Amino acid sequence: MAKMQVDKDLIRELAELINDTDLSEIEVEDGDRKIKLSRNGTPAPHYAAPAPVAAPVAAVVAAPVADAPSDAIHPGTVFSPMVGTIYTSPDPESPVFIKVGDTVSAGQTILIVEAMKVMNQINATNGGTVKAIMVENAQPVEYGEALIIIE
Repeated sequence: MAKMQVDKDLIRELAELINDTDLSEIEVEDGDRKIKLSRNGTPAPHYAAPAPVAAPVAAVVAAPVADAPSDAIHPGTVFSPMVGTIYTSPDPESPVFIKVGDTVSAGQTILIVEAMKVMNQINATNGGTVKAIMVENAQPVEYGEALIIIE
C-alpha cells in the first residue's frame, strides 16, 4: 500500500481558513485524496445533500459576464475557496479591484467573498493579465466555482 503524500502547506492554509472564518469544519477533495479538518470539540453535524431536482428549461439564456474561454479547466483559473457572496470592490463607492485586461501580481486582492458576515479577500494565485471575469458584483458563489482567469 502506497503512503499518502500529505501537503502540509495545504493543511496549514485550511487551518488558517478555519480560524479566520470561524468555521467549525472544512473538507477538501482532490481526486482520491480527501482532507477534513475540524475545530476541537464536538464536530458539526453532517447532513446529506438533498437529491438534485431537474429544473425546467429556461427560454431565456443570460449573457456571460465576460468572454470566458470554453476550456473550463484553465491553469490560470482562480476558484472560490468558499460559499458566499462575491464583491468586486472593497465598498460600494470604490472602484472595482480588477477589470479584464488589467495586469495583476501574485498575492494582489482581486475579489472579496463574504461568508457568514466575514469579508474574505481573494488574492491572485499568480501574476499575469486578467483574461476573464466570470462573476458579477453581489452574486452568490459556490465553493470551487471559477471566478477569474489570469494568464
